[in-house]
Amino acid sequence: MLIADRYRLEEVLGSGGMGEVWRALDELLGRSVAVKLLSVHNNDEAAVARFTMEAQTAARLSHPNTVAVYDFGAFDGRLYLVMELVEGYSLATEIAAFHRLDPQRVVDLAAQAAAGLAAAHQQGIVHRDIKPANLLLSSDGVVKIGDFGIARFAHDATAGVTSTGQIIGTSSYLSPERALGRPSGPPADMYAVGCVMYEMLTGRPPFRADTAAAVLYQHVEAAPTDIRQPRPDVPEPLSALIRHLLAKDPQARPTAPQVAAWLATPAWQTGQPPAPSGRSEEPDSAEGATRPLPPPASPRATGPLRRRRHLLAGVGVAAATAAAFGLSTAFDSTGTLAPQQSTAPPNPTPTKTVATAAATSPPARAARAVQPAIDHNRKPTAKKTQPAPAPHARAKKAAAGPPPAKKAAAGPPPAKKAAAGPPPAS
Repeated sequence: MLIADRYRLEEVLGSGGMGEVWRALDELLGRSVAVKLLSVHNNDEAAVARFTMEAQTAARLSHPNTVAVYDFGAFDGRLYLVMELVEGYSLATEIAAFHRLDPQRVVDLAAQAAAGLAAAHQQGIVHRDIKPANLLLSSDGVVKIGDFGIARFAHDATAGVTSTGQIIGTSSYLSPERALGRPSGPPADMYAVGCVMYEMLTGRPPFRADTAAAVLYQHVEAAPTDIRQPRPDVPEPLSALIRHLLAKDPQARPTAPQVAAWLATPAWQTGQPPAPSGRSEEPDSAEGATRPLPPPASPRATGPLRRRRHLLAGVGVAAATAAAFGLSTAFDSTGTLAPQQSTAPPNPTPTKTVATAAATSPPARAARAVQPAIDHNRKPTAKKTQPAPAPHARAKKAAAGPPPAKKAAAGPPPAKKAAAGPPPAS
């Protein structure tokens, strides 16, 4: 099938209730891309709105540690989103394969994830579903944050709850304020980073229980087991950072720029963790700016890292889109688990992995509304493009809503086979 006279669909990378993700060839630029198609059965207002929001938020970002969006539009009554195709696998696959990761590896991956979040927070975007399945690891060692399907702008006070009173997210990584159904901002993402770091080091999230509601209760009321009990080899400064990130009070957590900068230095072994900011990051502030971090050092030729390289080498392509299937967990405002699609844990044996996502307003209208933001961030090709506005200008645009409409343009990249990994929430 040829979409928009440009994207030739070649192979399904993943599918589910919300739609499907394809490996495709951009015949105009001759490169492989990931194309997410909203399911014909999910063209209702809520699904279209979510798909559109994913395009709007991801299109505002241009950072090495976030998945790039190339195009958005409607074809034959269905919305489509063209995204970067990442050669690699998800962090969920690596954790399943190795259970506990080396502290240096954890620091390398967490520093890059924090750098990507710092870029998103600077634009006023809160991801809201940071978890191992949504952190893609490319073959050259770069972390890519995918699945902005339930992301929201920080100024949206209703972002944490759906119109039916449900809390959207994944219970193991949900911050206390979100578990309580309260408005949340960038600190909620940093809490999730703390949960992911804890899981990378111990092989499990900080809180576990028989029901999702019981997990939420622990996020609000319980303290996690000291990470140095199961992992005495973890340096105390790194353990202290994770404790700060898992603080119940959002204002007591370090910001994404602080974490990215601190983890990029040797301080995580012998120094003091960054002091809590006392406030959430403000979009477009000088403090919110961050530089892209270099990828983690290549695995050594010997030892566990070498074994990791050999085991995960055949993983294929992780579609750097959030696949529109098995979504995260939803809870109603009373804490009762709402109907959901379950997601199986990643197979320890590397296979195809596709990050997850969802859908977000009516096809033709939505495509015209989002395209200008994508055009703004697209790298120049044959035609000249206007210089990108300053960060503060972009932040103003983000607060005001999507820019004026234009017709869907183009521009996606190459890739290979896809991997199938855990997905996000609805």
